[in-house]
Amino acid sequence: MELPLDSVAIQKILPHRHPFLLVDSIVEYEAGKRIVGIKNVTSTEFWVPGHFPGRPLMPGVLIIEALAQTGGVLVLLSTGSPETKLLLFASVDEGRFRRPVTPGDQLRLVCEVLQARSSVCKMIGRAYVGEHLVAEGTVLCKVVDRPAEAAQS
Repeated sequence: MELPLDSVAIQKILPHRHPFLLVDSIVEYEAGKRIVGIKNVTSTEFWVPGHFPGRPLMPGVLIIEALAQTGGVLVLLSTGSPETKLLLFASVDEGRFRRPVTPGDQLRLVCEVLQARSSVCKMIGRAYVGEHLVAEGTVLCKVVDRPAEAAQS
């Protein structure tokens, strides 16, 4: 696999599409262990007009989702057939939001596997803007078969 992976390559792994694909590129990948993704936060994001008018802040839940999607690329690539699998959130623990994220920021999304079994994976995710930690949390995800009609699209 040649890095970086762009949005087109990511969409071959994840089922997410605009406006809910929250990872723009994958810049580092260590199979089964670690991944680093990038999310460029723009002024055209769907949440900007309403969260909050005049002072847009990226919702924390979307930062956690971006981390989960990045971790999803890691886990799904490890299955050997990512186009036939989905990664579902099971839980988020110890979620912390340290600094606001605003349009113009670039999120660096770092996920590391803590535990992995055949269909369940626990990862620590950390989001940075520059060198500043902006959010972190531990996510538990389950790998399931993708419905046949979704796998073909």
